[in-house]
Amino acid sequence: MDAEETVRTYYDALRAGDALAPFFARDETTVKFGIGEKLYGFAEIEAGLDAQTETTDEWVVDSDSLRVTERDDHAWFSDEVDMAWTHLRSGTRYAFETRWSGTLERRPGAEPAEAPPGTPWRFVAMHVSAPGGTE
Repeated sequence: MDAEETVRTYYDALRAGDALAPFFARDETTVKFGIGEKLYGFAEIEAGLDAQTETTDEWVVDSDSLRVTERDDHAWFSDEVDMAWTHLRSGTRYAFETRWSGTLERRPGAEPAEAPPGTPWRFVAMHVSAPGGTE
């Protein structure tokens, strides 16, 4: 699986409510910035994504303009994504036009038991933002 397929598989996992942490490098330098969150290091990312999966449902993730460049063991991407989800505790439905960007690193043989099927690529940085914030 190449880097672009890895990003698309991540979107599929988000829609399905599957585990997302295995897509990230298990390093303290890995970062994920989302709408209203800043997560530093794999442990924080894993905890944040697990909490998100437990408290949200009915995800819509519509990619509009995914661009991926792959060079040797590194890749970077950008995308415009219409996102929506329901918060399970409050029943509130959220919807945003978002911008995504990030960096992936190829890690053949990395974490084979927890790896997303068929991909050696891991996110080392991900940034998701909404033009108007969360208001």
